[in-house]
Amino acid sequence: MTSSQKGHDTTAHAMSWTLYFLGRFHDIQEKVYLELKSIFHNDTNRNITVDDLMKMTYLECVIKESMRIYPPFPVIGRKISHKITIGDYVLPSQSSCYIYIHAIHHNPSVYKNPEVFDPDRFLPENFKSLPPYAFLQFSAGPRNCLGSKLAMIKMKTVLANVLRNFKIHSLDPQDKIVMYYEVVMTPVSGIRMWVENR
Repeated sequence: MTSSQKGHDTTAHAMSWTLYFLGRFHDIQEKVYLELKSIFHNDTNRNITVDDLMKMTYLECVIKESMRIYPPFPVIGRKISHKITIGDYVLPSQSSCYIYIHAIHHNPSVYKNPEVFDPDRFLPENFKSLPPYAFLQFSAGPRNCLGSKLAMIKMKTVLANVLRNFKIHSLDPQDKIVMYYEVVMTPVSGIRMWVENR
């Protein structure tokens, strides 16, 4: 899989889960819609500008919370360049280390009530109180995702176009969606939704 394919797959999965959660939590969907309405007023077809994207702060919180609960890449691997001691463990140089992002994102010592969908966690005043590296969906440090800003632009653009024109309704409760892991976290039977015109 090329990096371009990974970029499309991960953003497609993140958008699918974002739509799923918005289809489950209509109060949050309405809050996103009101944010979009304040930006676009009643023009549902106007092209989205960079300035518009910067104003979509709550939509970004919703995307990040969706990616926290269902990270497209739940595990990342790194090669250790030099010996590291972590607690009682010594990791030798050139060994492989796997970081289980899904576990970090669901750790109650990092996120209070981690199974609850709460986009407010990513409001600036709340996010700054989280530990460093609490949100690793785009990795961190010198090996972080080079396309993270582009991915957010793509997701906000597509989701804003969908949500300013349609209401989303999810058909299945979260505990009925069976997941499997290939390169990205994928629901076995897809995500069932229906849409209606606004």
